[in-house]
Amino acid sequence: AWVNSLSMGMVFFCSPIVSIFTDLFGCRKVAVIGAAVGFAGLLSSSFVSTIEPLYFTYGILFACGCSFAYQPSLVILGHYFKKRLGLVNGIVTAGSSLFTVSLPFLLRVLIDSVGLYNTLRVLCILLFVLFLAGFTYKPLVSNTKDKEGGKKGKFRFPPEKKTCNFSVFKVLSYRIWAFGIPAALFGYFVPYVHLMKHVKDRFGDSVPEEVLLLCLGITSGVGRLIFGRVADYIPGAKKVYLQVASFFFIGLMSMMIPLCHVFGSLIAVCLFMGLFDGCFICIMAPIAFELVGAQDVSQAIGFLLGLMSIPMTVGPPIAGLLYDHLGTYDVAFYLAGVPPIIGGIILCFIPWVHERQKLKERAKPVDGETTEKMLENESTVVLDTTEKSVKEMESG
Repeated sequence: AWVNSLSMGMVFFCSPIVSIFTDLFGCRKVAVIGAAVGFAGLLSSSFVSTIEPLYFTYGILFACGCSFAYQPSLVILGHYFKKRLGLVNGIVTAGSSLFTVSLPFLLRVLIDSVGLYNTLRVLCILLFVLFLAGFTYKPLVSNTKDKEGGKKGKFRFPPEKKTCNFSVFKVLSYRIWAFGIPAALFGYFVPYVHLMKHVKDRFGDSVPEEVLLLCLGITSGVGRLIFGRVADYIPGAKKVYLQVASFFFIGLMSMMIPLCHVFGSLIAVCLFMGLFDGCFICIMAPIAFELVGAQDVSQAIGFLLGLMSIPMTVGPPIAGLLYDHLGTYDVAFYLAGVPPIIGGIILCFIPWVHERQKLKERAKPVDGETTEKMLENESTVVLDTTEKSVKEMESG
């Protein structure tokens, strides 16, 4: 559990650093270097024979590379798409669902035929494809390097305020979003890590547990396509309500897992869980664009993913400790359903807060010089109008 949790946590823990590098050097360089580091981490993991080195090669090196390759893929979409950003995010993120469906069966065949270490080497092919795909990123929005670099071929680091853009936290609606989502994620990933072990404990080897991953992957892909399209029709920050619904349903489904004493009912739970998991993932980038704008979206996503790393790393091991003490996952799944519901309640306030912020910005008085100029213009218009009316009366 710790190797998997460390790997997932590091992917998101590195995100604030990745966002800074993305602003400095652009999406293409960061994605290519990240894929290369991930390739090195996965390849080196195939040569270790004990679990301790895996904490570094797989849990840190491979995960950090994936983080550097992952986040630019979210940011680059906003450079090309505006009106249908939700649908585009749904299509792109549906790719991970496709591999969630196919990889379990492929991995079972590979491990049975060539063993674990050679399986990891085969998976390096996917990282090499990711490395090549990074070269296709061509940002249309000028990055900080272009703005601050001056002459071509020279590079200067921008001011610290622009490098670490903490100004996004001045936006109250973003602050609520950035702390509400991590609060929900303390239990969010517990089923994904421990569900297979729970199935073996309850049903033994008589049921194909890969079917559950198949259900999660298929409905997650469908959910990303459907809710990504739906998000394009929901104006402004009200897109958050989709995430609220997804958290409520995922929390409820987590609590229902221990109640499933028939494998068919567990399949139904996984179908619903995957559907709303796809909803949560595909609209993260569109919501970030709505809350902070296109210029600050890279670091806004980075800070959010960095905050998400804490509950993602801590949640599954706590569930594992509960299992070690109680001998069952029932309590762990019941408790895992509580944080998503609490997080969903917190997120409900974002659209209202965001609208109030917009109203305040519109009602803000302009600065002194602009006010004086406006008064001068108004007085000039009044004088011109008076003079014209007097001349008309005289001519009359």
